Amino acid sequence: MKKTHWRWLALVLMLALVLSALAACGGGQQEATPAAKEEMTEAAPKAEATEAPAAEATEAPKEEATEAPGGEEMAGEFTFGLLLVGPYNDRGWSQAHYEAAKRVEESLGVKMIYVDKVNPADRPGTTSAQLAAELVNQGAKVVIFNSDDMKDDATAFAKDNPDVFVIHISGDQVWKDGKNYEEVPNLANLMGRMEYGKMIAGCAAALTTESGQIGYLGPLINDETRRLAASAYLGAKYCWENYRGQDPADLKFKVTWIGFWFHIPGVTLDPTQVADEFFQNGYDVVISGIDTTEALVEAKKFADQGQKAWAIPYDYEGACEEAPEVCLGVPYFNWYPGYKQLIEAAQNGTWESQFLWLGPDWNDINNHETSSVGFIKGPGLSDEASGQVDQFIGELANGLNLWTGPLYLQDGTEYLKDGEVATDQQIWYLPQLLQGMEGQSVSE
Repeated sequence: MKKTHWRWLALVLMLALVLSALAACGGGQQEATPAAKEEMTEAAPKAEATEAPAAEATEAPKEEATEAPGGEEMAGEFTFGLLLVGPYNDRGWSQAHYEAAKRVEESLGVKMIYVDKVNPADRPGTTSAQLAAELVNQGAKVVIFNSDDMKDDATAFAKDNPDVFVIHISGDQVWKDGKNYEEVPNLANLMGRMEYGKMIAGCAAALTTESGQIGYLGPLINDETRRLAASAYLGAKYCWENYRGQDPADLKFKVTWIGFWFHIPGVTLDPTQVADEFFQNGYDVVISGIDTTEALVEAKKFADQGQKAWAIPYDYEGACEEAPEVCLGVPYFNWYPGYKQLIEAAQNGTWESQFLWLGPDWNDINNHETSSVGFIKGPGLSDEASGQVDQFIGELANGLNLWTGPLYLQDGTEYLKDGEVATDQQIWYLPQLLQGMEGQSVSE
């Protein structure tokens, strides 16, 4: 009996040991404590909003779009993507687009992602269409191509992606009355009527110049840049003659093109050197047509040396802050009204393929809600000239049209007969600079 009893006792002890061991193994399956979970999360590497490596050597490098700061992602959030030709903070063209998109983000409760520096110098071998595809992969339902040189990519991308809404800035692809019309249902064009802003800039320059010589720092040569340079000349000529009582033949207006929207070393002319050459050769006002502020910076440099020098930057309403004392003012784009209209339509299902060429709100050209083009006068503008600029703006608001004949092209060809008012097509597709302007009219 004892032997049997001890045997049973031994079996019970062995069973207890086995059950204890099993319980200990099961303890490794328990959920980690909240503190342990937090440590594990913090230890995980954070994703960087930088360019992601290509999946294959032959594939274009993937771009992780940057999310604009301010707002958290929510389920079902509507996302739009923005491709910027220059840096988002260039104090010019690209920053004007970026800040308008930020306002749309806030007003419509949507999310904006963007890629900047979309140009051949900063991203050789990568196309804007490839970057647009990356934006769509990251949730964008609308993609904005913000530069004229993205035109072909924007059109091709829209055709290849019929479920994505595409906005191309400054293009004419879906203008039914234009020369390049194509039916692309998911594509829209947007542009501001900066011709008015440039006329005001030209007027401010003509009212200020003491030498009677105005330089125009131009980007590359195309329909857009020709008509804007010509508009600045028309405004200068009008105010030189009608406010200062001077002979238009005595006004010198020269355009120098650098070859792109901003300086690309080894590819374009250096805008700093071009501006310097203007100031060194008797031109005391330089109007900028490029995306960056070199004209303003150089005007300050020469003014600090005791020379009469002023400049008018372009694109971005805050551009005068770079050198306020020599800034006569800035014609700027306000992309918010057009962006809001198109993105809201895409969001609520009322999208239409359309060409929008939006002008100033003449009740207040600096109304951020309603005016797509504005002009902010700079501290460098005299009180007398400031009042005359206001008077000129009033004339434009009341119907003054400087695109009225007689107007001749640079080679002497009659473009508008006496009293003939230019059509939108004649202004948009201006084939040459106007008679009275010095500079190259077409690319060589």
